[in-house]
Formats: sequence, structure tokens, C-alpha cells
Amino acid sequence: MEINAVNQTNTPTFYSKTQQNPLMGSALHEAFPTFQTTRGTTRKRTDYLKSQNKDSLREEEEEEEEDNDDDERIKVKRKIVALQRIVPGGEALGVDKLFEETAGYILALQGQIRAMRVLASFIEGMDKQKRKLGG
Repeated sequence: MEINAVNQTNTPTFYSKTQQNPLMGSALHEAFPTFQTTRGTTRKRTDYLKSQNKDSLREEEEEEEEDNDDDERIKVKRKIVALQRIVPGGEALGVDKLFEETAGYILALQGQIRAMRVLASFIEGMDKQKRKLGG
């Protein structure tokens, strides 16, 4: 029991629900539930406080997961926009069609690389022949 200095009344230390304390002005606080003064009271209080901490940790983890999900969505959206800029005509395509066009574009680029390698080796071969012939 506490003695209230404002109106000289006895106030219980643990309130059973959220109440306004006259010493705190208009601030509200949520009080601890009333605990029985039997054997094991400390354990009950500790268990209660642990459960409160677990609940707050779960809420923080859920908020972090939501933030991470939002971050992931933003990253994916940026990558899709970048891909739309790279693939010819990609800006006018939806995501599904964009991926199909990207696969085709990659195959086309690989074909161009093979053709350029063949041309480069052909030109190198011609240069070697010119040097042999003195030209």
C-alpha cells in the first residue's frame, strides 16, 4: 500500500487495470496485475514479466519482418525497372512477358558473341597469313 500525498488516501501498489495516478497528472499507465502473496509470488511476477518481454520481442520481430518485406519489394521493383531498360521494348512489357523476352534476348546476345569470336579468329588467321607472305 502507498499513501497518496495529494489526497492522503491509501492506494494499492498493484492496480488490476489501467488507471490514472493523481501524482502523474493526466498520464495513464498500465499497472501490473494483482499478485497473490502466496508462496511462489516472485516466480509468478517473473513469469509475467518474461511473457511481456516475449510479446514485445515478437511484435518487434514482426515489424522487422514487415520492414524487410517492404525493402525486398522495393529492391525487386528496382531490378525489374533496370531490366526493362536493358531489354529492347521491355518498358512496355509486364513482368511475365519481360522475363520471357529477357531469356530470348540473352540467347540472342550469346549467339552474337559466338559470331564475333568466329569473325575475330578468322581475321587473326588472315593477319597471320599476310605476315607470312610479307604483306
